[in-house]
Amino acid sequence: MTTTTSTTAASAPVDYQTEPSRYRHWKLKVEGRIATLLLDIDEGAGIRPGYSLKLNSYDLGVDIELADAVQRIRFEHPQVGCVVITSAKPRTFCSGANIYMLGLSSHAWKVNFCKFTNETRNGLEDSSRHSGLKFLAALNGATAGGGYELALACDEILLIDDRSSAVSLPEVPLLGVLPGTGGLTRLTDKRRVRRDHADLLCTTVEGVRGERAQAWRLVDGLAKPQQFAAAVAARAEQLAATSTRPSEARGVALAPLERRIDENGYHYRHVDVSIDRAARSATLRLRAPLATPPQSLAGILAEASDWWPLAMARELDDAILNLRTREPEIGLWLLKATGDAGQVLAVDQSLAAHAEHWLVRETVGLLRRTLARLDVTSRSMFALLEPDSCFAGTLLELALAADRSYALRGEAGRGAIQLSAQNFGAYPMVNGQTRLAARCYQDPAQLAAWRARLLERLDAASAEALGLITAAPDEIDWDEEIRIACEERTSLSPDALTGMEANLRFGPGETMESRVFSRLSAWQNWIFIRPNATGERGALSVYGSGNRPQFDRARV
Repeated sequence: MTTTTSTTAASAPVDYQTEPSRYRHWKLKVEGRIATLLLDIDEGAGIRPGYSLKLNSYDLGVDIELADAVQRIRFEHPQVGCVVITSAKPRTFCSGANIYMLGLSSHAWKVNFCKFTNETRNGLEDSSRHSGLKFLAALNGATAGGGYELALACDEILLIDDRSSAVSLPEVPLLGVLPGTGGLTRLTDKRRVRRDHADLLCTTVEGVRGERAQAWRLVDGLAKPQQFAAAVAARAEQLAATSTRPSEARGVALAPLERRIDENGYHYRHVDVSIDRAARSATLRLRAPLATPPQSLAGILAEASDWWPLAMARELDDAILNLRTREPEIGLWLLKATGDAGQVLAVDQSLAAHAEHWLVRETVGLLRRTLARLDVTSRSMFALLEPDSCFAGTLLELALAADRSYALRGEAGRGAIQLSAQNFGAYPMVNGQTRLAARCYQDPAQLAAWRARLLERLDAASAEALGLITAAPDEIDWDEEIRIACEERTSLSPDALTGMEANLRFGPGETMESRVFSRLSAWQNWIFIRPNATGERGALSVYGSGNRPQFDRARV
């Protein structure tokens, strides 16, 4: 059962948990190997008052439903090989993020909104890459801004060839901002659109339609209105035939999370978040399984959504999103893991043994995407390894994701630090590297030294010598050193820390996904606070008023 109570006055009244009977904006249909997600926006059901979601425009509430729907297709409908994303409204696919919503929103709300939508779209590509779930965008009308960015995240795009429907990214000329949910990056990195064509597209309000859109690689195919439905159905069947998802499997229902939200934090079965607002910090404590986890597929399927790695990942994901949205001034997250390390390693063994089974594969995918949320979250993170710790295998990824990690040295610090096979490839970051490889800049000798200690129980001194942790204070210095480290961190500029952390977490080597978060998002963040976009006479501020924006013409 989910229980939600009010949090602080600064908290946003947002809940990331939903289910299909509560959807206001999407309709989900499943027929054999094909699922269809119909975008049918309820104009009056914005997540906050003050704007109307006209022309199938979206806000955070629309994307929360999209993320939930895709998650349910992953777990509840494993037979689905292709998802068709289209519109229930004639002549309009999606006009993108609602401009009036953006104009009314705080800077923090805009940035968090863009980050969540980026993660949702990256999740489509992640499922295609790792799970064989393919996505087809069926653009049955005008497609602009974030609507086209959603299409770009799909494997293929079909556009109706009706002489009027176009794809466009009009954010620069209309709003003075960027196509911030990956549009620029996907044009170049994914679709290999020539830079001059991309320049024209991104500065032309009316966009590009028909044969030119296909010639420029902006879409993959065209179909006349009379043939559009048949063309979509045929291509969806072809994509589904390439999927590795099982056609006869029975899904696992995602039960509502058991959680309690109060003024002190967020409390789940396997994850607990306690907030210290005076210290501007939150402690995230993950608990190992209490009972011996099942090793057989039959046992795993019997536990269904209660299976520890699946349940824990869903809870951690919800906790991360709640902290981001509701607690913007909590700048330091302290990561802890407690319990029996042997139980975590037993889970890892079953994850490796049954890696090809659809449920295990989807669970690993959820863990991978949830851990990636940590990497791109604009909060400082310290991992604290104490006597009851079990930073082993999958849970060790928390410490590897942290900006620093401290382990208690000596007899009192007997918490487990153990590597498992899962640390060497199961959970890559958005730059495609494991956290271990990123930690040592892919040095093969260091990776071999770590692999040689697989499953070995490492004390704090050994872990420090191996480079797996930052420092190992003894019992005399522990309390004081941790206190000073936390107080120093929270005294620094959050803006400077966000920039520093993002640069250090993603070192050499880029992927499309890491470029979206480390480059595009950083520029968008800066542009959002510039007067040309959000000043009193900025383009975003005066949109729809009939007034022209006034720009500071100096190039900065």
